[in-house]
Amino acid sequence: MSISGLEPKILWKQFDKIRSIPHCSGHEDKLAEYLMSYAKSKDLEVEKDRSGNVIIRVPATPGHEGAPTVVLQGHMDMVCEKNSDVVHDFSKDPIELEFRGEWLTAKGTTLGADNGIGLAAALATIEAKDAVHGPLELLFTVDEEVGLTGAGKLKPGFVKGGMLLNLDSEELGAVYIGCAGGGDTTLKLPLSFSDSPAGTKGFVLRVSGLRGGHSGIDIHEQRGNAIKVLARCLWKAARTQPVHVAGVRGGSKRNAIPREAEAELMVLETAVDDLSGIIGDEAAKIAEELGGQETNLSVKIVPADRPSPRVMDAASQKALLNLLIALPHGVFTMSYDIPGLVETSNNLATVATGGDEAAIGLSTRSSIVSALKALRDKIRAAAELAGAAVEENEPYPGWKPNLESKLLAVVKSVHVREFGKDPALKAIHAGLECGIIGEKYPGMDMVSFGPWIEHPHSPEERVNIPSVETFWKVLRAVLAELATKRIA
Repeated sequence: MSISGLEPKILWKQFDKIRSIPHCSGHEDKLAEYLMSYAKSKDLEVEKDRSGNVIIRVPATPGHEGAPTVVLQGHMDMVCEKNSDVVHDFSKDPIELEFRGEWLTAKGTTLGADNGIGLAAALATIEAKDAVHGPLELLFTVDEEVGLTGAGKLKPGFVKGGMLLNLDSEELGAVYIGCAGGGDTTLKLPLSFSDSPAGTKGFVLRVSGLRGGHSGIDIHEQRGNAIKVLARCLWKAARTQPVHVAGVRGGSKRNAIPREAEAELMVLETAVDDLSGIIGDEAAKIAEELGGQETNLSVKIVPADRPSPRVMDAASQKALLNLLIALPHGVFTMSYDIPGLVETSNNLATVATGGDEAAIGLSTRSSIVSALKALRDKIRAAAELAGAAVEENEPYPGWKPNLESKLLAVVKSVHVREFGKDPALKAIHAGLECGIIGEKYPGMDMVSFGPWIEHPHSPEERVNIPSVETFWKVLRAVLAELATKRIA
């Protein structure tokens, strides 16, 4: 199977181009250059702001110039994650595709369907010769995956439309009308070191094989967190064994559940067998607790390539392990108003030792402002007990559902006409840019929908191929309805 044979061809052609251009978060410049060049080749008005956000203005199809301007919005960046045994340079290598039945995935890396399919659909409206639509603004933001910072830096007047279709949802047949807000926290724990004890040898305790996933969308599945697994095994072993920690690292993205983590250890050779036994017993208990969610968990202690010349002193090691054990991870509360919706959660996302400190990154989400603040305060309290400094960013806002939305009414009517039933109206426990854009442009009427994408932010990411054609059909029908009915 070839991507060139997929329908709709104009959409998949754009996705094929997007996946060939490096566009990790913070490195969207080459993709922005392509968007600018493509727009100019079509004689379209295009603009890039100081933050790198790009907007392409597309004239209405003939006879629909008086229709309201509709914004098609998505983000340029992708989460760049790969399995440790995969050789791939995200700064230059194109994403390698793999077909698995009706699914398109990548070979050991994230696919970038989040949000590459949404971008491709927006661009496809330019080439759809039989399309019907009013004036369009194609808004492509930067740095969404890191902290929705591109949307946060939009300036007044950059966007002129009053209705916005966010193309960054991942469940076909659902229309999203609300999302959680969130904020990031970084902890800096000072560490003291001493020379490695005589008679010890270097080992690495490595946790791998976990699924990872999106820290908002997948958090309710209670997947394993590699940092938590590592900390628990070390904490248990250190209670009875002379194990000396030289360094710890795990996770890579604030919005991805950590799949891998490892610790550099110095251990007396005579204690290795006892240490391995304790860690193996604890890992078996964790595997049983995780059940069917994680069937490939691997916890191994192996000789290090070279010994560490220094290790944390007893107080620093105890403080770090206690802190990693105490920090919350996973679902904190469920919504009382919307069945099945996670209200508040936290992702213990990253840990890395370097110099004389350990840096720990966390991402907290909630649909209630006060609950978000309360959980961040809980994190602060645990950090201060351990002696860590706390850095918090300004939280981004959530998006409150508007069931009276005129745009929503149009989308619902199209869905009923095309599928014979209402769409599922949902809120998402993730940070869609609608929350920030709504704050920047008060009164903006917004909904979000998309194709069927599973496991974003992990190498398991995949998109259902037939759902993309259905998504495209719905998008075109909604644009035509808005152009012909002149919704104010």
